[in-house]
Amino acid sequence: MSELRLLLPGPVVVGRLADPGGGSEAARTRADAIQALADLYAYPDPVPETGWVRANMASTLDGAAAGPDGRSRSISSDVDRVVFSVLRGLADVVLVGAGTARAEGYGPLRPKPEFAARRLDTGQWPATALAFVTRSGKLPDHPDLFRGPDAAWVVTCAAADVEALREKAGERVLVAGEADVDPAVAVAQLAARGMRRVLLEGGPTLLARTAATGRVDELCFTLTPRLEGGDAPRIAHGAPAGLMLRNAHLLECEGTLLGRWYVQKQG
Repeated sequence: MSELRLLLPGPVVVGRLADPGGGSEAARTRADAIQALADLYAYPDPVPETGWVRANMASTLDGAAAGPDGRSRSISSDVDRVVFSVLRGLADVVLVGAGTARAEGYGPLRPKPEFAARRLDTGQWPATALAFVTRSGKLPDHPDLFRGPDAAWVVTCAAADVEALREKAGERVLVAGEADVDPAVAVAQLAARGMRRVLLEGGPTLLARTAATGRVDELCFTLTPRLEGGDAPRIAHGAPAGLMLRNAHLLECEGTLLGRWYVQKQG
């Protein structure tokens, strides 16, 4: 059984992540830890009308944001996947670059029973929405992503083939920018449609561009105890941001460190 410790502020034991196949007692222990994490990672209350953008990324000790297969999940761990699931369970919408979604094999997000009561209390939809950012018009090819009441959103720019995207995603296509997608406009459009709790899952280029516009409010960052080598990108790559952050908390579990940092607003 893995002990989940809060180092800052702390130290204190937040919960224990028992093997999910270890029986009813183990399941209850794990469920309690998930609810404790949900309390720890709760969004601001009230959520700003303009939206709150939480970025979530992971890296190895040497700064690789992906493994040799080019996927972030290959550098992940059990506790990282648990927190990843919690962050999704709390969000209104997952905002992600279409290229990252294709590489990571994104599919539809289903309602999570363990978050049903929380989402009902906060007036959220049963399932977290998905929104793909694309300039090229290339989207993930999962057959169920753009069907039904929980169909994914598409965020693009005027320079893209907007009509072709609307043939696939209908009215859930948002045009946020002219020659390229403006992340600040994208967040504003999502917030105006009730998706104010934004979980930005990357990739590194989209994170850097969003941070450069000043529309990242916090960073949840996992540091995995691996030395990867190779030439994988950092968690943010491209546009300079120059943001200063302050730590809200730091967790540890079997050598994996999981932190939450708030962006210090200027002026």
